[in-house]
Amino acid sequence: MIQREELPVIDKASEKTHEGFVPAFDKEGRIDIKSLNEQEILDLLLKLGQPKFRAKQIFGWINKGVENFEEMRNIPRSLIDELNKKCYISVAAIEKKQVSLYDGTVKYLFRLNDGEYVESVLMKYHHGYSLCISTQVGCKMGCTFCATGRSGFTRSLTPSEMICQIEKAEKDCQIRVSNIVLMGMGEPLDNFYNVVRFIQLVTSDDGLNIGVRHISLSTCGLVPRIYDLAEYNFGLTLSVSLHAPNNTIRSATMPVNKKYPVEELLQACRYYAEKTKRRISFEYAMISKVNDMDECAHELGRKLKGMLCHVNLIPVNNVVETDYRKSNKDRLESFVKILEKYSVTATVRRTLGSDIDASCGQLRGKHIRKGGV
Repeated sequence: MIQREELPVIDKASEKTHEGFVPAFDKEGRIDIKSLNEQEILDLLLKLGQPKFRAKQIFGWINKGVENFEEMRNIPRSLIDELNKKCYISVAAIEKKQVSLYDGTVKYLFRLNDGEYVESVLMKYHHGYSLCISTQVGCKMGCTFCATGRSGFTRSLTPSEMICQIEKAEKDCQIRVSNIVLMGMGEPLDNFYNVVRFIQLVTSDDGLNIGVRHISLSTCGLVPRIYDLAEYNFGLTLSVSLHAPNNTIRSATMPVNKKYPVEELLQACRYYAEKTKRRISFEYAMISKVNDMDECAHELGRKLKGMLCHVNLIPVNNVVETDYRKSNKDRLESFVKILEKYSVTATVRRTLGSDIDASCGQLRGKHIRKGGV
């Protein structure tokens, strides 16, 4: 059994880049090889007395989506046996799949190695396919309008488990995913170093090679981590779940606001936009008679005026456990027009998959209630 101290956590050639990432081990003490970069795989193989060129071969096979070492056709049997003893490859099996009759949106419920479940949503746009992936099993944040938070938090996902969602959706639909949205189950910035490693792996020329500008990360507002993410300067789009113009409304729907109030959040967002030169996308779920009034639009416009940003208005999903209802068309149009008076651009998000429980957490929640877990 391989011991944790035998493997380097940090790539010494770029220490800051990999700072904080700790690879995962299963119950048998085997390391999650799919979450390692090529240098770390090389370090592992050198300890096993293998030649250097094997690292590139194995890294290449992993990024082709193999689900076991036996699929690596140019690797000797003796090394495959050794890898099976010391490493494991994360997989995501399709537990349930729903396809929208309206727009072809696909909702997946994936089962992971340890039997936990996460959701992903595949959406087709004119520019290609976007996949909204999960970063945690459940969520700690407790936003009252979100189905995921109501199921509680179990654990964070490894980088490999995030990648598996992409590979399985691509294989199932025989397509290439061009855009990634970290907006599924969980709070990405609460799983910071695993998400950072995921971004590094998925954008690698030898990996899935998805451009970083085709990646969006959504956060409910963990202010310290927004500053940390800015320092990496990836160039990805930061989407902030704002959903309210002030602390009174936001704290009532988003508990995180009690720790990081609106003023601190917007200050961090201004820093991120100035540091990265990337426009912030503010997500704003329009809830009838809660945050969709004209005075809310004016207050929001005043606070965002002058920031490099965009507001994405979202007709809120009707969650069974709440009495929240989506705003009507007139309210949405009025909100947009008021924000434009403050030179803040706003659009209404196109609703996809409304017939297939496309809202994050809904499919997993139903599966749990029916005894599927």
